[in-house]
Order: sequence, then structure tokens, then C-alpha cells
Amino acid sequence: MTPAAHAVEIRNLHKHFGKLEVLKGIDFAVDPGQVVCVIGPSGSGKSTLLRCVNLLEQPTSGRVVLEGVELTDPDVDIDAARRRVGMVFQQFNLFPHMTVLQNVVIAQRRVLGRSAAEARRIARENLEKVGVAAKADAYPAQLSGGQQQRVAIARALAMNPALMLFDEPTSALDPELVGDVLTVMRKLAEEGMTMLVVTHEMAFARDVADRVVFMDGGVIVEDGPAAQVIGAPRHERTKSFLRRVLDPTHTDV
Repeated sequence: MTPAAHAVEIRNLHKHFGKLEVLKGIDFAVDPGQVVCVIGPSGSGKSTLLRCVNLLEQPTSGRVVLEGVELTDPDVDIDAARRRVGMVFQQFNLFPHMTVLQNVVIAQRRVLGRSAAEARRIARENLEKVGVAAKADAYPAQLSGGQQQRVAIARALAMNPALMLFDEPTSALDPELVGDVLTVMRKLAEEGMTMLVVTHEMAFARDVADRVVFMDGGVIVEDGPAAQVIGAPRHERTKSFLRRVLDPTHTDV
């Protein structure tokens, strides 16, 4: 089988919630090993787009193709296809009654059918990768928010995903803890992980992303290299958004 040209391809994607059209014909693709950051104001459709990629939200119309497999095909084995996508949410969604190690092991055992020994080995490797190996026997309530989010990243990585989705992974963290999570994400990018990241962290997007997509009102307004979109945006709406984000005291009045 010929390898797919794109890690994920999104074509003419629409999403309605009742009469509200949240996504209005989204078209773009992410290549293997690429980091794409999606930025834009609240309500622009960023998180909905991410959730449509792994069908946590069912698109109203359009196509989502992951490694050559159309996830939006009614006949696709969605559970098998979705195993290739890891997702990290704003909230950490760890099981509070399980230790850190157990949180990273459980999906490997139940979804991938790995043995207990193999699942524990892979869990410990990924906890080491994100810098929380020493917390393997702790419970989520004993961790900081940043540590919990790094456990959530380790849990996703343990499933060997082809694509990692991050939905504003630092938005629920205290400012002092944001850097630890972004450092882990930078390392993943350096290692060649394909990543689609919804974020308000402009410095991360500028320094780490290969491309930045700016969304507003359910459409892609601008899509290009990070240095161009953030450093020299072409569209007035992008310029206005970045002025407000980079200088919160700025007004366009």
C-alpha cells in the first residue's frame, strides 16, 4: 500500500449544532511530522474542528481522512481508525481512583490488548519522557495541574498514535505550570510527532509550529508558515486578533 501523502486531510468540513453553523467548509491538511497550530478567538470553531477530526463530534458534511483512511466513511471501523489519534484536552480527564501508572496502563490493556507487563513498561517509558516517572504510584489529586496534564500526554503517547491532537492543553493551568507542559510538547515536535494544536500560546505557535492556521467565524482566514502568520499576517482580521492577544491593553478604537 502506498503511504498516504498527508497524515490527516480535511475537505469541505461543515458542522451544525441545530441552526448554528460552527464550521463552514474547512479545507486543510497536515503532513507527517508537521506541527500545525490553530489560533483564533473564542467561538471561532477551533475546538469543534479538533473534535471532528477524531469524530468526537460527527461532522454534518465533508471528509476527514487519516493516513489514507476516510473516517467519515459510514463503513469505516471507527474504533480501529481512532486508535491512531491521541487527544489531550483542556481538562486532564484522569481517573481519580487510579494511580498515575494505572491511568496510563488501562487503555493499552483494554483497547490494544497488551499484556500487563508490556503495558506497564510502555507506561513507565512515556512517564519518563514527560518527566513524571517519579509520580507513577501517586494519585491525580496528589499532583499539580501541570503534572496531571503531562500524565494525560503520556497516556495518549502510550497508544502509539500517528497524530496527536491538543485542545488548549495549557488553558486550565496556573501560569507557572504552563512552561512544563509546553516543554514536553516542544520535545515531541523535535522528535517528529505529527501534531494539531489549538492554542492561545502565541510564542509556542511562533517558535514550534511549521504552520499556523487562523480561524474566525467558522472559516480559515489565514494559513501559512508560523513566522508569516504571526509575524507578518496578510489579513486585517488576523492582524486585529494578534494585536489584542499580544498587547491586551490595545484597542482598535
